[in-house]
Amino acid sequence: MLSLVLPYVELPTLQLPLGLAIHPFSVFAALGVYVGAVLIVRAGKWYGPGDTKPLSEVFVWAVVGGVLGAHLLHVLGYHPELLRTQGPVVLLKVWDGVSSMGGVLGGLLGIVLYFRRHHLPIGPYWDAIALGTAPAWAIARVGCAVVHDHPGVRSNAWFAVAWPDGPRLDMGLLDCVLLLAVTAVLYLLARRKWHPGFLMGVLALGYSVPRFFLDFLRAKDLPFVDGRLLGLTPAQWITPVLALVGLRLILRGVQVPVRSAPQPSR
Repeated sequence: MLSLVLPYVELPTLQLPLGLAIHPFSVFAALGVYVGAVLIVRAGKWYGPGDTKPLSEVFVWAVVGGVLGAHLLHVLGYHPELLRTQGPVVLLKVWDGVSSMGGVLGGLLGIVLYFRRHHLPIGPYWDAIALGTAPAWAIARVGCAVVHDHPGVRSNAWFAVAWPDGPRLDMGLLDCVLLLAVTAVLYLLARRKWHPGFLMGVLALGYSVPRFFLDFLRAKDLPFVDGRLLGLTPAQWITPVLALVGLRLILRGVQVPVRSAPQPSR
């Protein structure tokens, strides 16, 4: 008896003159960055210090850091064999291969560097950044799902995808669902005011713990699969650290009396 699984939907690449092309993943990644920037600035008006100028200016720093971090982790962490086959020049091809985890870490590093350069405290802005980062990341993961660049193990579950070689889990799709769930929790919690950093802690812990276990479901039986270090993916070495940071932020936040969050001015 055939199992019912999700269809294998693959969006085509739009070919442009002069050899240029618009890839589906790039469209969703750009859309995610835009939505994230808008939501971060919007959240900064009512869930933060109220000064949104730094949140507007930090955008370039976050994008540059995100692009560099995404490509470096992709090459150095997930596919170090590319260094052997293509040489160090592959590190400069920032458009060729990205890791969402590397993108988020690089983006956050860019944000931290901006605030340090301008001698501004970043703590009051963390929650506004969290409220934009989670949905932005979820949208980018839609791009992963439509290009199927994160194959999972073989499965006949109803949420598996009918890959050409048989039903498999699509880890990009599962990660998107996880991030949408975390986003919903964040916006529900944001109805009340917490100690600065609490929502970022919820994002870090709420995403990192499930992601650690989900990575065990990534495919190992394909020619081009994610690299492992002692049996774990790069993300599985990173997520425990993020989870501990998130737990610390949450524990600090719940020790402060909760009060209603200020509403945005109309």
